[in-house]
Amino acid sequence: MGIKKFHTIFNVSNHSSSTSNNIHESLVPKPNDRNNGFSGAFSSVLRRLMSGAKVDGGSRTEEEEKVYSWLYAIAQSDKDLVYEYVHSTERGLSFTEADRRLKENGPNAPHEYTFPSWWHLLWNALFHPFNIILIVLSVLSYITDDIPNGCIMMVLVLISVSLRFYQEYSSSKAAMRLSELVRCPVKVQRCAGRVVQTELIVQVDQRDVVTGDIVHFEPGDLFPGDVRLLTSRDLVVSQSSLTGESGTTEKVADIREDSNTPLLDLKNICFMGTSVVSGIGTGLVVSTGSKTYMSTIFSTIGKRKPADDFEKGVRHISYVLIAVMLVMVTIIVLCDYFTSKNLSESVLFGISVASALTPQMLPLIVNTSLAIGALAMARDRCIVKSLAAIRDMGSMDILCIDKTGTLTMDKVLMTDHLDSLGLSKEEVLRFAFLNAYFKTEQKNPIDNAILAYVYTNGYRFQPSKWRKIDEIPFDFTRRRVSIILEEEYIEARNTPNTLKRYMVTKGALEEVMKICRFIQHVDSRAITKFSSEDYQRIQSMGEVLSNDGLRVLGVAMKRLKTQTIDSNMADEELVESDMVFLGLITFFDPPKDSAKQALWRLAEKGVKSKVLTGDTLALAIKVCKEVGIRTTEVITGPELELLDNDAFHETVKRVTVLARLTPTQKLRIVQSLQTVGKHVVGFLGDGVNDSLALDAANVGISVDSGSSVAKDCADIILLEKDLNVLAAGVERGRKTYGNTMKYIKMAVIANIGSILSLLIATIFLQFEPLTPRQLLTQNFLYSVGQIAIPWDKMEEDYVKTPQKWSPKGLPRFFLWNGPVCSLCDIITLLFLWFYYQAYNTVNMKFFRSAWFVEGLLMQTLIYHLIRTEKIPFIQEIASWPVLCSTIVISAIGIALPFTSIGDFMGFSDLPLSYFGFLVLLFLGYFTIGQLVKRAYIFVYKEWL
Repeated sequence: MGIKKFHTIFNVSNHSSSTSNNIHESLVPKPNDRNNGFSGAFSSVLRRLMSGAKVDGGSRTEEEEKVYSWLYAIAQSDKDLVYEYVHSTERGLSFTEADRRLKENGPNAPHEYTFPSWWHLLWNALFHPFNIILIVLSVLSYITDDIPNGCIMMVLVLISVSLRFYQEYSSSKAAMRLSELVRCPVKVQRCAGRVVQTELIVQVDQRDVVTGDIVHFEPGDLFPGDVRLLTSRDLVVSQSSLTGESGTTEKVADIREDSNTPLLDLKNICFMGTSVVSGIGTGLVVSTGSKTYMSTIFSTIGKRKPADDFEKGVRHISYVLIAVMLVMVTIIVLCDYFTSKNLSESVLFGISVASALTPQMLPLIVNTSLAIGALAMARDRCIVKSLAAIRDMGSMDILCIDKTGTLTMDKVLMTDHLDSLGLSKEEVLRFAFLNAYFKTEQKNPIDNAILAYVYTNGYRFQPSKWRKIDEIPFDFTRRRVSIILEEEYIEARNTPNTLKRYMVTKGALEEVMKICRFIQHVDSRAITKFSSEDYQRIQSMGEVLSNDGLRVLGVAMKRLKTQTIDSNMADEELVESDMVFLGLITFFDPPKDSAKQALWRLAEKGVKSKVLTGDTLALAIKVCKEVGIRTTEVITGPELELLDNDAFHETVKRVTVLARLTPTQKLRIVQSLQTVGKHVVGFLGDGVNDSLALDAANVGISVDSGSSVAKDCADIILLEKDLNVLAAGVERGRKTYGNTMKYIKMAVIANIGSILSLLIATIFLQFEPLTPRQLLTQNFLYSVGQIAIPWDKMEEDYVKTPQKWSPKGLPRFFLWNGPVCSLCDIITLLFLWFYYQAYNTVNMKFFRSAWFVEGLLMQTLIYHLIRTEKIPFIQEIASWPVLCSTIVISAIGIALPFTSIGDFMGFSDLPLSYFGFLVLLFLGYFTIGQLVKRAYIFVYKEWL
């Protein structure tokens, strides 16, 4: 085979095609398909706009299907055919051919990601309707010499843009961490020589490995690409970077797989980013770079998330206010011009009205509320990377949790040591301890758990009286480890015939039972033949324990003769035979004490929990039962793969425990809950395998001990793995959301209501109701008073349920409550018109003073009516910062007409009778407003 294929590969033209080439190209996507210039980018944008936001959560993407098909084709083919598929030989590639392929396909990078330019991020942060409005109004204010108001608006824009720019720049770096997973030197077999080909083992950087290379690996090595095994010896691989399971898996070269085997269970395929735990072997690289399984499943990391409902709602409000502003300002300017015949004054008045209509404090209120929540969470040892995640936590109604380390302590604890009848016996523990104590190769948490159990429970097994002779290490064929020990008697050390030698074995229960011919009854210490009844009884006991979520190992021993062990140690099968079965030892990763309480707190607040784990279903069910998660509806990843799209979505909605999941399946589950279920989803995970779901979730949560990729993709990082912090964060998120909604609803009602009142007053009066300076002063005092809103408190009932943005909520809220505000302004207009005869230029100063005070007090006090479902100032009182702000702003507004500043601004003194009218007016306003509030709550079952 070698000579013919050798010439085929290294002498053909680069432009030649073959059957194998066509097969490869039909299965694997070309790396440059997505980078097709401006026209491709433009077409991509059009496709996204026309296709909408639909996400198919139950099926794989086209790229994933190609990778799956390619790897299954490789796994099911003979080695000779695999060489043909990738155009390689048993000797490997030549240096010339490897260089050509590297130049053609580019570096072997698992995920290529380019930082957006700083100006692009800055433009995205700046291009927001409210920011544009404020910038335009600020420029117009500078043009009309209203410098103070222009400066205030520019400062608000600067704060908003700076915060958003910083957040987006930080989040754009998440995908770059993936390259750290596979940055390592690789031993590659290359061939050289023009006449006589010589095989060489050279060390190259992972980025220089190409498809067709033959790699050699040993314990500790990372696979530089997807690899088809050629040879293997006792090869054990860790796939935790892809599955999240802490265990390992055996890989075998001399096997042909079938299509029914799950992809990650293929024995002859090793995946990029996984590592060798033990054993050695060689493999043929069949996929590199963007064509590997890892790159395909992590290709979405770092992409910009779509705007959530809140951001969409705020943007919609912006457009509505812009439309209202254009209409209202145009009408007011025309009305004022026809009255005053002064175009410059009318335009300046229109700018002032536009400024008053714009909720200038919205960016500051939102960001301040989020910052307060972030500081509060920091006190709970929680780092908030994305401030918007705090608000999303208030809307979160489903929390997906990775089991290990979150619900559990993330460590193995030994629970019991049982004899063949299921009774706790010390003899079983003693031999299990000796095996773990003297074991030196591949020490694992199981051995540490046995030692910790013995030491903490006060057992004294005196290992100093034993001496290790030899060890048969663990491998995935035998799935057990045996230790040869010699018991030393001090008084008889010089008489070798009195020394006792034992072989002590522990391992998988079924594998230990296979090598046992006898069974010891610990109570009587009698040793009898291992009967079929004993085998069935112990096997059933092991199944029951496993179904309870416990890990079960068997323990056996036998006494050896000195000459036997010395002569037959090379034959493991002969030595590990005719053993005496002692019993079982059980292990468990216990749930955290705080997990059950935290999940209960979350459930009380309307947050349902789903467990998404790569571990076994039995273990997941055991843990979930311990912490109170319902386990009547469960499913595994392989079972999910068999479902069609509709059944997938329905199953994800129904089940609470999903086990043996791949990273892609976790992603699809999150997307299904978001798009089909219309849920706001949080995801808590700490491994590389969780990165996809963390990046896609509305709220991605990781821990400080998690992988760098997981922490980069997360919005929130917990310094301690404690769900109680999340329960507290949900409360703060809802408080933040509630305070923001208070401002938005108040701003829409107060701003639009006051502008409507100004329009009505402008039409009926022969002068401007307020001068531009007076209107801007009123707006400035009103805006300053709103700064305290983020420090307000929320009612207990509000934080008990998830809070979501309702597209119809704000318009109907205004239609119900807006007229009440305008009604009070009209009553004030009529009172001033008829009682004080203030309807002409003679009483212009008095009218403006009265209108200024009433408008400022109305805009200040309306917040107290809106902030609570209860009766304000009687059943519910705002926080002291809000009360102080209300009192100070109201006092300044009332006192201003009586000061020299008021004279400068064109105000006049107000009679005491007018303040008596205001008292009656606001009593009536709060009475009518409360009646409207109760009717609104009765109809829509909500308020904020």
